Amino acid sequence: MKRTAVIERITKETQIRASLTIEGKGRYEISTGVRFLDHMLELFSKHGGFDIALIARGDLDVDQHHTVEDAGIVLGQLFAKALGDRKGINRAGYFVLPMDETLAVAAVDLGGRPYLVYEDRVKTRLVGDLQSELLEDFFHGFTTHAGANLHAKIMHGRSNHHKVEAIFKCFARAMKFACSKDARLKDELPSTKGLL
Repeated sequence: MKRTAVIERITKETQIRASLTIEGKGRYEISTGVRFLDHMLELFSKHGGFDIALIARGDLDVDQHHTVEDAGIVLGQLFAKALGDRKGINRAGYFVLPMDETLAVAAVDLGGRPYLVYEDRVKTRLVGDLQSELLEDFFHGFTTHAGANLHAKIMHGRSNHHKVEAIFKCFARAMKFACSKDARLKDELPSTKGLL
């Protein structure tokens, strides 16, 4: 049985409609009004094998902050809802990815305790059309609402584009493993305390 979720989040600043199928084929329909963020979410979908639709309308005339952060919040809510009680999942996953001169690592634990450690080493205000400082807000929104502990870090690199892209690809592949089920764990909750 496929694990799916649909979320609609409407605030004064953003309106987001989104859906997720964990056991997908990497298909996506993404539109946030921030093209570089769209590109990163498309890569996340493809590299994780997740089917994702995420259509956002936000107050981009004011700033990108609400749109970018709320996209992270909604992505976290989708995973929390689709994973349900999380019984039988691997819970943790990690990936290390070289992308030309850049090396990234991401490690995630879906045990229900949100925490973020994020270091992208981006040195420019913009990557494409995305305000780079908002990436940490995106991932903070995700971890808080997914109940995830995420460490995402660039070990070294030169291209700011490559740095962000490598983080999203690592994040996708770490999530793919953490979300996957292990038949030997089918009756186990992912928290050692028995509660999420």
